[in-house]
Amino acid sequence: MSAETESVELVGDDVVGNVARAALFAALTGAFAYVSFPNPISPVPVSLQVLGVFLAGIFLGPVWGGVSLVFYLAAGAAGAPVFAGGSAGIGPLLGYTAGYLWSYPIAAALIGAVVHGFSGLEEPKAIATGRLVAGMLAGTVLIYALGTVGFAVVQNVGLVEAFTVSALSFVPFEAVKIAAAVGVVRSDVATAA
Repeated sequence: MSAETESVELVGDDVVGNVARAALFAALTGAFAYVSFPNPISPVPVSLQVLGVFLAGIFLGPVWGGVSLVFYLAAGAAGAPVFAGGSAGIGPLLGYTAGYLWSYPIAAALIGAVVHGFSGLEEPKAIATGRLVAGMLAGTVLIYALGTVGFAVVQNVGLVEAFTVSALSFVPFEAVKIAAAVGVVRSDVATAA
């Protein structure tokens, strides 16, 4: 008696590839968190995490870019030291930087939507620089808005003071990150990936 077996694919190759890429960008964002230094004007540190958010939205699009940052938050909440300065756990997700952290998946999705739309992913290198910058500016505005509100609530300060300390003082750093993201997209390394 011979039993015939058939291979059953439970999860498609596309999903597996997208999950792997999302995990990679989550890890990249976590690695960027280690590049962190104090901001002389704010208690919120300057880190390269937002560069990870930019790149996830640009390279993965609205759905998987957002998913990658959900992975990032889940890893940090579970204890992986992936938040600014190597911090981890629930504390950063409830502290004065919580608004920033919670904004990351939404910002990556917004960046992906502005850069790619919803009909499919374009080759990032082929996307106009203005569109890339517009996506990152939209993401930055969202991150600043939620970060400011979170900072104001946790620190019990007004929105104007919170904006000045937790957003306005970061504008020059965000400009550098936007330029760096455009450089990555335009580089030959991005094409090889």
